[in-house]
Amino acid sequence: MRRQLLITHILLSATLILSACGAETNQTADLQAGPKEKAATESDSSAAIAIAPPVTTAPSTAPETRKVEPTEPLVEIKQATPGQAEAFNADIYPALPQNTENYAHTKDNPIKRTAEEAVSTFSIDVDTGSYANVRRFLMNGQKPPADAVRVEEMLNYFSYDYKGPRDSSIPFRADADVMTTPWNPNTKLLRLAVKGYQTPFDRRPAANLVFLIDVSGSMQDQDKLPLLKAGMKMLVDQLTADDKVTIVTYAGSAGLVLAPTAGNEKEAIRAAIDGLEAGGSTAGGEGIALAYAKAREAKVDGGINRILLATDGDFNVGVTNIDALKEMIEENRKSGIALSTLGFGEGNYNDALMEQVADVGNGSYGYIDSLNEAKRQLVDGLQANIETIAKDVKVQIEFNPAVIAEYRLIGYENRALNREDFNNDKKDAGEIGAGHNVTALYEIALVGSKGLGIDPLRYQDEGATSETPSKAEEFAFLRIRYKAPDGDTSKLIETPLPTAWLSRDKEPNTDDNFAAAVAAFGQYLKGGDRIGNYDLGQIASLARAGRGEDARGERAEFINLVELTNAMGPSQNR
Repeated sequence: MRRQLLITHILLSATLILSACGAETNQTADLQAGPKEKAATESDSSAAIAIAPPVTTAPSTAPETRKVEPTEPLVEIKQATPGQAEAFNADIYPALPQNTENYAHTKDNPIKRTAEEAVSTFSIDVDTGSYANVRRFLMNGQKPPADAVRVEEMLNYFSYDYKGPRDSSIPFRADADVMTTPWNPNTKLLRLAVKGYQTPFDRRPAANLVFLIDVSGSMQDQDKLPLLKAGMKMLVDQLTADDKVTIVTYAGSAGLVLAPTAGNEKEAIRAAIDGLEAGGSTAGGEGIALAYAKAREAKVDGGINRILLATDGDFNVGVTNIDALKEMIEENRKSGIALSTLGFGEGNYNDALMEQVADVGNGSYGYIDSLNEAKRQLVDGLQANIETIAKDVKVQIEFNPAVIAEYRLIGYENRALNREDFNNDKKDAGEIGAGHNVTALYEIALVGSKGLGIDPLRYQDEGATSETPSKAEEFAFLRIRYKAPDGDTSKLIETPLPTAWLSRDKEPNTDDNFAAAVAAFGQYLKGGDRIGNYDLGQIASLARAGRGEDARGERAEFINLVELTNAMGPSQNR
């Protein structure tokens, strides 16, 4: 029985298939037939129906006859032309997200002849954003753009064993040291070292902190707003009852998420952080205006008053011109409220804006690429990043042309000042925070040495002139100007650098070696024009010689970055 049913099922299925095929064939024939053939077919069909025996099934309708128009292809197919590249078709291959990262272009400092220009002047810089951003590129297996590399920010990312002042009466101590240049044995490397006074944590002034947070759609990636929120929660534990926290957000418009709140109301602050979500376009200018208004409202006289701007810098609504933003911030800083920036993300990151805004806002610039870096900025380095101990700090060094033939400042290209700016108290310069390290390196060539990079002038004598009398016992004279955090008049520190240092036969210390390695690596990433054939293997060896105790493992991480870069092959920038 089961077999018969199976056979019957197969026969029925075959009959249906054949019937369908016949109908399709007839329909196709109708579409292809001319008028006469079609009429004959319809006549035969009618006759056949007339003599057929009656059936009880529902009446069927003849298939509708319609003209079939040729359809447009979804994608135009063109014949390839031999020897000609195929044009990109966005319909077939959707465009990848465009990289719109923005970096300010700067030219490396040139070698200068002391006989022609004996004085070098620059503003201090405690930013660290460039190093963390460069690290992000390298950890992703990419070489950073040359303009993303600022050697001074790489140098100042690290802590050094510099001696600080004994007390707060002098906000910082300045020292200097000399070693043979690792990449050129015919020159010397002069290291200027500044160490800020470290205020004991229990004596930190009360802080009025306003977090200005970008919650636009571009901040929704995991390495942006979610990373910031995790870092802010760690910072909450550092706050005291004397501190105040405000949270202002901006996207399509600016809004107040948390009114000024005492630092001991930790649950309320954490709840406000948890509620932050990304979405919309970016009205950064409006957010900055609201943040300054709230900072003035909660201002702590004699305390710390600072806005922390956290964003990828992708301002696409409102005030977007950098100069206009800088003017707004410059006007508001007169009220004693500083502004620092914390950068996040990749692909649309605006490094140029972040660095310049912090500079004008009397603040520092950091880039956060990991939770560990968030902890470094918002917990470990919080006091240095928010408490200013000296502002408008300028460095000027005069080289003795009787001893030094040439010099070159490594880094600080966008911090250069005119000679006359040094004595002008209205000229803005950088700030130093509590416990900050600041390092600057000069490569110098002695008179008569083989390290000269520029031919001497034919009609000018080398060495001293009537305007610069020789002091052979000094090879340089260091001057530093600074103001108190609430002061308007600068103070001056002067220190002669003895020529005897240039002939000392001593091994470089660990800090000398490590700072030189960082400077060499930064120059390598920028193209390496000034370091000759000094390669990544030598840089790594020099850094290992300067690793020292390295309690936080930051120098070990640097060595690993150099080795990873070496594994990538020759630099595209070189």
